[in-house]
Amino acid sequence: MSDTHDNVPEQDSHGSVPATFADEPIANPGLPPHHWRPSDVDEKAEKRAERQVATLYGLSLVCTVLFLVSYFVFHVGDHWDTIGGLGASTFALGLTLGGALLFIGSGTIQWARKLMVDHEIVEYRHPAASPESDREAALAALDAGVSESGIARRPLVRNSLLGAVGILGLPAIVMLRDLGPLPGDKLSHTIWEKGMRVVRDVVGTPIKVSDLEIGDLVNAEPEALFPTEANGYPPIEGTDLQQAKVKAAVIVHRMEPDDIISEQTRNWSVEGIVVYSKICTHVGCPISLNERTTHHLLCPCHQSTFDLTDSGKVIFGPAGHALPQLPLTVDSEGYLIAQSDFTEPVGPSFWERG
Repeated sequence: MSDTHDNVPEQDSHGSVPATFADEPIANPGLPPHHWRPSDVDEKAEKRAERQVATLYGLSLVCTVLFLVSYFVFHVGDHWDTIGGLGASTFALGLTLGGALLFIGSGTIQWARKLMVDHEIVEYRHPAASPESDREAALAALDAGVSESGIARRPLVRNSLLGAVGILGLPAIVMLRDLGPLPGDKLSHTIWEKGMRVVRDVVGTPIKVSDLEIGDLVNAEPEALFPTEANGYPPIEGTDLQQAKVKAAVIVHRMEPDDIISEQTRNWSVEGIVVYSKICTHVGCPISLNERTTHHLLCPCHQSTFDLTDSGKVIFGPAGHALPQLPLTVDSEGYLIAQSDFTEPVGPSFWERG
């Protein structure tokens, strides 16, 4: 344990401290008296702390076993098992894995606080580089260790070790596939198609040109997400519905036609009305903060800014590419409809983006 006189500068024969310490702006106060912990002086307290740490690690082990059991027991898919209305598999896996990590951390903290050596030390600053003799000794010891291991003259052992360590990454890759199938081209397409009406989000009412004034910004979705007998679209439910809504979400903005800069934006607009994806091309946040006078659309997450007059071009922020624009026209009744699906993938960059 600690010695209250460790590392305290000694006085010279004249009763003063060396110049190294005398030049300090504050006199060295030395170390305070050491306060013993109960586990340092009481064997019963020490054993009790040891049992506490072991119990916490044991609980972590139990949580890990329960994680594995939950993985195989709870059903996922078309008919998910539930716990309190939540997906049983997700709930159980999250709870048990979190518990396993929590108990390991708690046990380690308890171990450090009550059982590891409690020794106060003071170390004065010194040059960052070690003395040359120490560095030479360290390199010599490293060379000696390599030589004694025989790895340099045993290529079979060396190469087999490298192969065994290198292939350890494959199990992680295999387990990552368990997160779900690769998306294929699903990220490159949405539910939008030629002739599909643009409708207001939540309520599902179609939008006419006359419904919008200059400066209006409306959150919208494709009509197919609001199936009725009149429009004839088949119902979409569950996960498929949520995925379709996320990818197809758009904003509708009206400006003066003369404010539009790019020819493509003009060709895909109707009387100054433009439709863009609502999903930021940075990390996928929903965006709808509109600067009415400049027609700049701002993402609230990381301040990426897009120019709605110029093909959704990025003018500020970390977004990597322009906001996809939906080609727009009107039907015989004057309602806004899509000319086609988006001509590029919506959302943030991903490995299959062309």
